[in-house]
Amino acid sequence: MAKEKIVLAYSGGLDTSVILKWLKETYDAEIIAFTADIGQKDELDGLEAKALATGASKVYIDDLRDEFAQDFIFPMFQAGALYEGQYLLGTSIARPLIAKRMVDIARAEGATAIAHGATGKGNDQVRFELTAAALAPDIAVIAPWRSEEFREQFPGRAEMIAYAEKHNIPVQASAAKPYSMDRNLLHISFESGMLEDPWFDPSADENKGMYVLSVSPEDAPDQAEYVELTFEAGNCVAINGEQLSPLAVMDKLNELGGKHGIGRVDMVENRFVGMKSRGVYETPGGTILFTAHRKMESLTMDRDVMHLRDSLISKYATLVYNGFWFAPERLALQALVKESQNNVTGVVRLKLYKGNVIGAGVKSPVSLYNPDIATMEADPSKAYDQGDATGFIRLNALRLKVSSGVEQSKK
Repeated sequence: MAKEKIVLAYSGGLDTSVILKWLKETYDAEIIAFTADIGQKDELDGLEAKALATGASKVYIDDLRDEFAQDFIFPMFQAGALYEGQYLLGTSIARPLIAKRMVDIARAEGATAIAHGATGKGNDQVRFELTAAALAPDIAVIAPWRSEEFREQFPGRAEMIAYAEKHNIPVQASAAKPYSMDRNLLHISFESGMLEDPWFDPSADENKGMYVLSVSPEDAPDQAEYVELTFEAGNCVAINGEQLSPLAVMDKLNELGGKHGIGRVDMVENRFVGMKSRGVYETPGGTILFTAHRKMESLTMDRDVMHLRDSLISKYATLVYNGFWFAPERLALQALVKESQNNVTGVVRLKLYKGNVIGAGVKSPVSLYNPDIATMEADPSKAYDQGDATGFIRLNALRLKVSSGVEQSKK
């Protein structure tokens, strides 16, 4: 009989390298290693050879960067998604794409299960498995870190390193970088190790070596740089007049943002599984795009449409963070978001300077800003009669006066 096939989300790090071998031994199965190229750069070097040497029967390394930018990052930025006021959801938004492709490979290869190396304490396990549940409920999910057998065999990293050495699995585990990193086109995240102490200062001079995508604001150029972003229907389509694909937009903005020390965030966040965790993020291009998009909306979106959308941002961001990208409520919200973006078209000019993204002008052929109406001088269009404000204020004040009268009568 043919062996069972399992598709493993494989990064080549210590955990997934050990898990690949462990799955093959434990399940007596063929392990198909899958790595999504979503902007990790040189982290992908040598992965195929390493996976095969570790025991994979087949390796997929798929370039998903265009899909990631166009179908995941851009729709999320149209929604203005921001988790707990700070996090631009770089890791969160990548997981449903990875899981989606794993399901596709499982179908094509006749695999009965997919597996991941997400810790049993984190959010990624939820994101992977909710995506699988939404897209392929018939395919099983194996999560080794939730297996008591696995945890007994590997109570710590020392045991994993010893296992890797025993099986000639090449891994790099160093005390010089006692933290974990996750990189993609939108950001890079750092957590665990010394970062588990929320009093630890990652911005201190002695910790500059941790960062990958950006210089520190102190080391950024002393001269500000201007950049113009062109939007059509809520999506950035050009930078400084040059038409670009979503992927090229992200690459260009990451370069600009990193140069000027933009997009560093240090926060304690609330994980879906119930605990608080500390994370440090670099999101240089995403921070520029987020700011520019908001400024474009300020000129072109109807007030009540904007306020309605804004009232849903927290819900939308939480859905992404918690792994509900393919849930019907996120899809419904996305339809509203898309409709709201119809006229978010024009050009935003920004000034980049030492970690700051500063608005420097905005214009649009469908601007809702009318200087004749907004002017403090006489309105030549006579569209607004200042006298009308008297009745407007009186009607809005009525309930306040009634409430005040009731309170006064109680004294």
